[in-house]
Amino acid sequence: MKRFVIFALVAAVMVAGATAQAKPVKLVWTSVSVPGDAHTQAMMVFKVEVEKLSGGQITVDLYDSGQLFTQQAEQDAVRQGKVDIVYAGDAWLAPTVPYLSMFGAAYTFSSYDQMTKTFNGPIGKKIFEDVAKSQGIRPLAAFYQGVRQLNLTEKVGEVTKPEQMKNVKLRVPNSPVWIAMGKALGANPTPMAFGEVYMGLKTGAIDGQDNPLPTDKSAKFYEVTKYIVLTNHVIGSVWPTINEKKWQSLSSQQKKWVQTAMDSARRFCDTSNLENEKTLIAFFKANGITVIENPDRKAFAAYAKAFYINEAKELSSSWDLKLYDEVQKLK
Repeated sequence: MKRFVIFALVAAVMVAGATAQAKPVKLVWTSVSVPGDAHTQAMMVFKVEVEKLSGGQITVDLYDSGQLFTQQAEQDAVRQGKVDIVYAGDAWLAPTVPYLSMFGAAYTFSSYDQMTKTFNGPIGKKIFEDVAKSQGIRPLAAFYQGVRQLNLTEKVGEVTKPEQMKNVKLRVPNSPVWIAMGKALGANPTPMAFGEVYMGLKTGAIDGQDNPLPTDKSAKFYEVTKYIVLTNHVIGSVWPTINEKKWQSLSSQQKKWVQTAMDSARRFCDTSNLENEKTLIAFFKANGITVIENPDRKAFAAYAKAFYINEAKELSSSWDLKLYDEVQKLK
């Protein structure tokens, strides 16, 4: 027994010494999101938590508002190791992992619970591992971004059906999945960088955009638009995604610290957005926005389904329908 105790003490000292001698790690996380966004604030939650857990062994530099890269450029930067962590997601990864396009399609998810059970459960683990092995970048979680709604200028007028979106220049990120989503809503999708959207709405370069309500508020899109249409067409998520070589350079203990801190950041982001969505309708109405609370969502969903089946076969033909059915069972 005495030998065992001595051995255990020696082992503990060796582990402690190894931890103390581990090289410091710096992580650089960049995002185009603005300071008021919950997923921007979640970056700070991660920084504080991981630095605390690691006793300062891991430090984090944060950059928001596109200070380092545009949304498209940061996707390339994380693959190249120019930055350690960015926000990616199903739509951004679909060009190289085609079946993921089904998660960025309009009306795939019907609720927050269904989305988070998918991506932050066993299905998500398999998806994230697939991405890591094939793309050299590893999603660590899926943060709830909110339900995406249509946000339109006064020129467009009130919209309740997809047919009324014809010729509406709807801003979308420059990605095939996002462009297809714009068409699935009946609009004329117009790719534009996020940082240009406010001025695009103000000048008439675009007629509308779609984002979750918390983003509409933090980016102040309500200042240059007239209508919000509660289409509920995408249950949005963003995936903090780390360069795989950087991830594998971390010790097992460091990985645990990072994952634990990321889980804390996810809980903060999800809770913040869920709470914000409950109060924002009143905020927008008070700021002169006409909120169309009951558009014909069944018509929008039917229009989207027909579009993906008949006109977007280059996307829908790559969908993993067995996996899709698994996801639908999580409602």
